[in-house]
Amino acid sequence: MEIWINPACSKCRLATEALDAAGVEYTVRRYLDDPPTRAELDDVLGRLGLEPWDVTRTGEPEAAAVAALGRTPEDRDAWAQALVDHPRLIQRPILTADDGTTVIGRDPESLARVLP
Repeated sequence: MEIWINPACSKCRLATEALDAAGVEYTVRRYLDDPPTRAELDDVLGRLGLEPWDVTRTGEPEAAAVAALGRTPEDRDAWAQALVDHPRLIQRPILTADDGTTVIGRDPESLARVLP
């Protein structure tokens, strides 16, 4: 399993604590230091069944990069590229399990989907 985190995020810390408590082996990816490629982001979005705007933190200052974009198929590429260019916009934590299960682990129910 891999978890994309920002160490300053309380939800990320809670998620790693839950993984540790469950004895799950995982790899930490500090996605602000090691941003996902466009292909990695597209893969995660596909696994989540979500669009880029669904995983965008619109309250961040970098959200100005997407403020004028619509939420249409024509705008999808621009949204995804904005997330790659400004990884702080990506919702966190994102957990990708070896079996393909992928969640945004901001709540206990989502985390439960990837815990044994």
